[in-house]
Amino acid sequence: MKKTQLAFFKVTISCLIVLLAVSACSKKNNDNAPQALKVVVSTFAGNINPGKADGTGTTASFNRPSGMITDAAGNIYVADAGNNLIRKITPAGVVTTFAGSGAQGDTDGIGTAASFNNPQDITLDGNGNLYVAESTGKVVRKITSAGAVTTLAGGGANGVDGAGTAAGFSAPTGIAVDGSGNLFVADVYKIRKITPAGVVTTFAGSGVSGSANGTGTAASFSQVTGIVIGLSGNLYVTDLGNNMIRKITSDGVVSTLAGNGIKGSVDGAGNTATFNAPVSITADNQGNIYVGDSDHLIRAVDTFGQVTTVAGTGFSGLADGEGSKASFSVPYGLSVGVGKVYVADTFNNMIRVLTAQ
Repeated sequence: MKKTQLAFFKVTISCLIVLLAVSACSKKNNDNAPQALKVVVSTFAGNINPGKADGTGTTASFNRPSGMITDAAGNIYVADAGNNLIRKITPAGVVTTFAGSGAQGDTDGIGTAASFNNPQDITLDGNGNLYVAESTGKVVRKITSAGAVTTLAGGGANGVDGAGTAAGFSAPTGIAVDGSGNLFVADVYKIRKITPAGVVTTFAGSGVSGSANGTGTAASFSQVTGIVIGLSGNLYVTDLGNNMIRKITSDGVVSTLAGNGIKGSVDGAGNTATFNAPVSITADNQGNIYVGDSDHLIRAVDTFGQVTTVAGTGFSGLADGEGSKASFSVPYGLSVGVGKVYVADTFNNMIRVLTAQ
């Protein structure tokens, strides 16, 4: 995800506070402890019944929506995993099918003539091209602004580096793009890099389950799922198997940003905080990170490394309202919009939205 594509919204309360982030207001006593803003959760599109109907708001339907990305105009593109479709939602909530026939497959083509195989995540480059990570299809697809779908990389033996379709993925679930057009893919125990020419290499991770920090392939992960590029160009990854958020510099140095490996939903700083199988991640251009947790929570990590719970009860459910009273059923996709954070509420088959109260 390019940082120039991450829209943001500022709220001033004595000092600058970023929407939905844990605030970083400096106090007179130099106490920089962040505080979470209050948010309201509402349903933006979709209804609890799985389907693939186009329409406006709750008249539209999804089937296990997953990764999302928001463009500069406020349109949201959704990897509708259960339908094998790429959907588009306008700022007014009008849902259409952007690409995919609905049939499971690997056919390239224009718009609905193409087919996908379990698309899990999606990102957008500065030229308006979308890129899709297909978990079951084990490929990365490219979609132009005109809807032309091609296979950029993947199809070879699992985990093999190489060019284009000679390279192989194991189960790509997360994807992000930097300012130079390089793609980074969360691929089980590895982070893979794809150049604009389609050359795939292993950027970080040994390929074996573990939790070691280190540089490049000396580091290890345990089932990476979501990935995002933050303000300073660092990668942030949801390490689901380790219940951690990992940080990777542009030089491939891997460290643990938050979480200590213990399952839980404790707020706190760095390794005092706990997660339960974090699955999705996004970032704003103020350095704040948002995490979708399998405990049915939306968590936030600010620039101080402080983790707070933004929304969710901790139990699976479907309720709009004030953050702590709202409920989700596995938020498997997140995307920042202008003044909002959008959530793919996967097992409720909906797109929800968080706004400041």
